[in-house]
Amino acid sequence: MKNQQLALFTVRPDLTRIGSLPTGSNPGMARYCESVLLDHAARHGWSSRLTNVVGQSLDVLQAFQATPGSMIKASDAASVLNQRGLTVESTLEVLAAAELLDDDRVPAIRAYFLVQTRELPAAMRAQLETWYAVMVEGTTVAPRRRPRDHRTVRAQLAGMLPCLRSWAEMGHSSLAEISREQVLDALPESGPSRLTAAQGLRSLFRILKSRKELFINPAAGVSPGIRGQSIPLPVDTQTIQDALNAPDPARALSVALVAFHGVTARQVSSILLTDVSDGILTIGRRAIPLAAPVRVRLAAYLDHRARQWPETTNPYLLVNRRSAPRDTPVDARYPWKKIPLAPRPLREDRILHEVFATGGDVRQICDLFGMSINAAMRYGSALDHPALSCDTPSGS
Repeated sequence: MKNQQLALFTVRPDLTRIGSLPTGSNPGMARYCESVLLDHAARHGWSSRLTNVVGQSLDVLQAFQATPGSMIKASDAASVLNQRGLTVESTLEVLAAAELLDDDRVPAIRAYFLVQTRELPAAMRAQLETWYAVMVEGTTVAPRRRPRDHRTVRAQLAGMLPCLRSWAEMGHSSLAEISREQVLDALPESGPSRLTAAQGLRSLFRILKSRKELFINPAAGVSPGIRGQSIPLPVDTQTIQDALNAPDPARALSVALVAFHGVTARQVSSILLTDVSDGILTIGRRAIPLAAPVRVRLAAYLDHRARQWPETTNPYLLVNRRSAPRDTPVDARYPWKKIPLAPRPLREDRILHEVFATGGDVRQICDLFGMSINAAMRYGSALDHPALSCDTPSGS
């Protein structure tokens, strides 16, 4: 952390008077941030309008710098900027680039964790904190673990919370008191709830034992049950055609990529501009020759992007108003919000069509869509389903 002069005591600024402060009331900060702002705006292709708005936001935030060089809390900045309808995220980026941001915001996954575990005994909460830190941040200490996706952390925590609460109600204050029999008794008998609960508990006890907070792992070898295997079903052809002809070029392109090539929604949002060259899309080790309807929609979208954000330096193919001023991908849900068609059924429709076209060649399905053998077998079972026939899939 940079050196700074600490304040003797803290006085929170009067938010009702900040708007009346004269511009330049903290000229040192203003001059310093102006150069950082202009450099940041130039490197990220910001419009003059966005640059000016961020400049106004920085003028307002001068009152939050108690002493020269002191940090400005992100929560304070977000509060006052939201009240005045000024941009928050871009302003915080400039403050961070100027090394003046104290980012005290609580991530959504952290807030969820704190709310859901606050009623548990202190010792149990401390053990869950160990699990949470390893899951969210990963660890380089053996056994090493990579950080998990926040959605995985949330799902596993939600799955095992009923078990944890039942043990707390029984008078247990620590997970070290839990036996294998109690794990088996607490798990639901079957279904998705058993699967998520078992996955969460096995992860929790495995991490605690590896950190030597437990002598034994009571969830070792506990079966999560059998994951339900549903048969993929085709999607109505007219629904797909309507989505392919969506007036928004980004949505039409996203639908085309999934409908013709079976890519996932997350893969669509992660495609870089450099991943598309000479009509070939590269995703990992897969080189996908784009179908003619996809190339038409790709060209239309690129023209739209060039007109809408001519100066953006965002390296991703899909951009929107939120991502254009920075180098981050769009949310995977963004292109699908105004389409009455979810990406997963659309992808299943495409794979199902290929299954019937190839007679259920599992190896070819794996190679074409980057799937595992087990995942491809789920689609292969559709060949024997009485409700489906070789002409059922839409053939999108």
